[in-house]
Amino acid sequence: MKANQPLVSIITINYNESSVTLAMLESLQFLSYKNVEVIVVDNASPDDDPDVLKSHFPEINLIKSKENLGFAGGNNLGVKVAKGDYLLFINNDTIVPENFIGPLVETLQKDDTIGMVSPKIKFHWDPTLIQYAGYTPMNQWTIRNNSIGYHHKDDGSFDKAGETESIHGAAMMVPKRVVEEVGMMTEVYFLYYEEHDWAEMIKRAGYKIYYQPKSYILHKESLSTGKFSPLKTYYIARNRIVFARRNFRPFQLFVSLLFQTFISIPKNTVTFLFKRQFQHLNALWKAVMWNLSNHKILKT
Repeated sequence: MKANQPLVSIITINYNESSVTLAMLESLQFLSYKNVEVIVVDNASPDDDPDVLKSHFPEINLIKSKENLGFAGGNNLGVKVAKGDYLLFINNDTIVPENFIGPLVETLQKDDTIGMVSPKIKFHWDPTLIQYAGYTPMNQWTIRNNSIGYHHKDDGSFDKAGETESIHGAAMMVPKRVVEEVGMMTEVYFLYYEEHDWAEMIKRAGYKIYYQPKSYILHKESLSTGKFSPLKTYYIARNRIVFARRNFRPFQLFVSLLFQTFISIPKNTVTFLFKRQFQHLNALWKAVMWNLSNHKILKT
């Protein structure tokens, strides 16, 4: 342990994927940054035995939630026991190289106005392709943003560190002092958009969101929910509107809800009908009805 290495708490969530989580934990064994604690939160996996994680890696802190709290709730459980000066939230479906942590810590140490930092994220199935190199602003019509560099070759074009509009939930580091000031992730989302909401909370507190390409991870992507599942359709459709309701100014919100009501929702309805994807259609309208039924609980 080096004196100039502050403690980093690495927090990850396991849900029915102990074999996947084991591979990620194995990659952590080779980190050049040694002053870490590893916290694994099992989100009440119904078809998995998380004890296998502890048996292979007895040094980890394994927390077993009594219920599935989703992405935000599971990570928040980890935050409550974390002792580190810096909190690193990382998906269990990732593999990290040995020099992954140092550049993230150095970025936050050098500029205390940075409230969150993410590394470059590349696809595990093809490490020459980028998944994330920062985010564009959230579009006030569609309530979507775009990942900069997505599916581009990692040819050096995205190697400039700098401020970006939002963070990537697959790997993000936040100083503990910022979490204590701003608060933890909002648990109403359960899955998807919660990291963007958290980034907005942190920006409103006066901090910057940062991208640091000197660090990278390999991401297997959407193993827990499926790349195109009704569950994913439901939470993305629901939480896109939740995000707008919590973060857009009144006129922005009016514009985005008009777009959703008269363009996005009808278009997706017709698409699911045409493709006979009735489970996705049901998920879409369940998401719409949730927002209509929960219209008083989302004030920031």
